[in-house]
Amino acid sequence: MPSSSPHAPSPVLVFDGDCGICTRLAGVVTGYLRPPAAVEPWQRLDLSAYGLTAEACTEALQYVDADGTVYAAELAVARLLRASRLWARPAGRLIELPGLRQVSGLLYRWVARNRHRLPGGTAACVMPQATPPHKAS
Repeated sequence: MPSSSPHAPSPVLVFDGDCGICTRLAGVVTGYLRPPAAVEPWQRLDLSAYGLTAEACTEALQYVDADGTVYAAELAVARLLRASRLWARPAGRLIELPGLRQVSGLLYRWVARNRHRLPGGTAACVMPQATPPHKAS
């Protein structure tokens, strides 16, 4: 669900600058999609100004719209596409359609979990694993 940050300098696409795949895709965004947004690694930003956390930015792509609304994961991709060049906008609208959004979310989460295994992935691309609760003896 999108959230809002009233003081966010925006719009901005926030990606994981430690991840080789994310960095490569950020280059594709700036080179081909050319959205009217800054494209920045979260490691270089004052995340609190955007209403973001390091944890959220490590888990998923973030897009902060001009009004300060924050979109994550597949919704960030959809908003990015909708704000980009004319030919990319229909894909953003498709991702947001009921049914397709759920499929897009599943695909996004699979890619995010496996990005270290994909071409260009490195050990830095591994997403942190949830720590199982400690059992008391």
